[in-house]
Amino acid sequence: MEPVTLTTGRLRLRAVGPADTEAVYEAAQDPDIQRWTTIPSPYLPEHARGFTEEMVPGGWAHGSMFTWGIFLTGGELAGMLSLTMRAPAAAEVGFWATKEHRGLGHITEAVLAACRWIFTDLGVDRVEWRAEVGNHGSRGVAERAGFTLEGTLRSAINNKGVRRDCWIASLLPSDLGLPSTAPYLPGPAR
Repeated sequence: MEPVTLTTGRLRLRAVGPADTEAVYEAAQDPDIQRWTTIPSPYLPEHARGFTEEMVPGGWAHGSMFTWGIFLTGGELAGMLSLTMRAPAAAEVGFWATKEHRGLGHITEAVLAACRWIFTDLGVDRVEWRAEVGNHGSRGVAERAGFTLEGTLRSAINNKGVRRDCWIASLLPSDLGLPSTAPYLPGPAR
């Protein structure tokens, strides 16, 4: 699949490539990004090159992971977002924001645009969000985007060789007023 570019009122989401390697490398030096995500730490120039030159184009080509740089309309990198296919009609969202763009709603806006795209263009019926327990910034983005918190998974994330508990939440097409490709029958109310 060829990379898709998405636009919102304030953002342009596009696949990153070799020209973005330095910006990705610089952003990933943020200790909070290295702490709360599964990127390598320390994050070296070769990690950024592998990401922009191999991982991102390979994910698009195979239809397994759709990764966008989140850019302001002026061209500045505000963050990264990926939708990784986990099962037929199910994907997992992951994201990070550059330090100077946290708390401005950019990532929530990008998450909503990407989820609308995957629901309507690829027929996905469920997007999951997972984050290590304690990552309140990521959780806030998921909640503002309309994800429903489903609970805590024990020892479900391996971050730099350490098993950690994580929160899990989901977003369904119906949460955004979109149709699903398959009927959904919720369980009985508790």
